[in-house]
Amino acid sequence: MTNLERYLNASIKSSKSVTKEFSTSFSLGIRCLGKEIRGSIYSIYGFVRVADEIVDTFFEINQETLLDEFETATYSAIKEGFSTNVILHSFQNAVNHYKIDIHLVEAFFKSMRSDLHKNKHSQQSLDEYVYGSAEVVGLMCLKIFVNGDQKSYDNLIFSAKKLGSAFQKVNFFRDINEDFFEKGRVYFPGFDLRTNLDEKIKQKIESDIKSELDEAKKGIYRLPGSSRFGVMLAYRYYEKLFKKLKSISPRKLLNTRIRVSNFQKFLLIPTTYFLSFFRFTTKKL
Repeated sequence: MTNLERYLNASIKSSKSVTKEFSTSFSLGIRCLGKEIRGSIYSIYGFVRVADEIVDTFFEINQETLLDEFETATYSAIKEGFSTNVILHSFQNAVNHYKIDIHLVEAFFKSMRSDLHKNKHSQQSLDEYVYGSAEVVGLMCLKIFVNGDQKSYDNLIFSAKKLGSAFQKVNFFRDINEDFFEKGRVYFPGFDLRTNLDEKIKQKIESDIKSELDEAKKGIYRLPGSSRFGVMLAYRYYEKLFKKLKSISPRKLLNTRIRVSNFQKFLLIPTTYFLSFFRFTTKKL
């Protein structure tokens, strides 16, 4: 193994460590992907996580300057094929190897930057934000799932975007209290959390999420075997979380952070494996 290979391996391990530290659900899903693509997906998530923490955690620093510096370093890493920042080095490797469109990276940073200035959203601005913060991440991963095959990628763009959007909105739904009272943000348009998060508004949000989950599921069954199981496992985790969120009252939603236990996540593994395999082979018969 050359030193270049050692450095890349160390960089990917760093992205993997960040992923495992911040998300047991995504870590579990990635572990169920084919070995040949796990490292690149860790690289995408590690990159996204660092940018997200800049705007969501480090409130005592100049977040805008730090985000600008991180964005500049990202483009430099992609252009040069190297970075002294190990998270960016692993990310550039995935981008360059799978020829991920730079527009997706630009859209991602645009949404991250909006978190520093925008506290409330219209439907249009929410759609733009979700595209950059979640849908493009799904598209980056899709390019890896299909091993860079453009035809397969084009056929699955719609489903991948819906999956990213649904995951993001479930997160918004779960974190509605934290986002408002700790960060001063309201992502869902048209209501004030203190006065009018009633059952009618809650059901409207749920209907939107359910529609996107349904559309996303259609695409999962069309993914290659190396990624289908892992993506379906992540999908089923979010589906379970969504059902829990639906079952509680608006008042409880504002006072309780709903979660799926690690034990419940692990219980999804055997049935998800069978389901992904059975549905795929049945379709082929």
